Amino acid sequence: MKKECINELHVKLPSYSSNESAARAIVSAFLAGLNPTVDEISDIRCAVSEAVTNSIVHGYRDIIGQINIDIKLYSDRSLKIDIRDRGRGIDDIELALRPMYTTDPEGERSGMGFTVIENFMDSMIVKSTPGRGTKVSMKKKLSALPVRK
Repeated sequence: MKKECINELHVKLPSYSSNESAARAIVSAFLAGLNPTVDEISDIRCAVSEAVTNSIVHGYRDIIGQINIDIKLYSDRSLKIDIRDRGRGIDDIELALRPMYTTDPEGERSGMGFTVIENFMDSMIVKSTPGRGTKVSMKKKLSALPVRK
């Protein structure tokens, strides 16, 4: 049986650092009715936070741009979350995916954002074009709803 999209949400936020917490709250609100486990909601919130922070800090360094968040829920309880910016882009995705690599070594960046996303989600794909932006696509399947007795 083919899974179908049963709900979706599309949000556009300016790349202000204060909107990172808004992105987490929006994703939490979207998931609330699905009865996710505490670990699932925590993992997803953290992954979204990392992707949005990357857009703010690296994609739009020193300028304000727009971050697009697209969330889709499928009939098999799987989620697809895309975080997209039209910022600087990534010159070398393979290098950027390495743990501890950062384009901001003088800042307070650990270079672990993509590693965190990979560990908390079932899958992650990063597509980027220098000068045109980056899209981080993440997937996670939520556990089955508990059977009520």
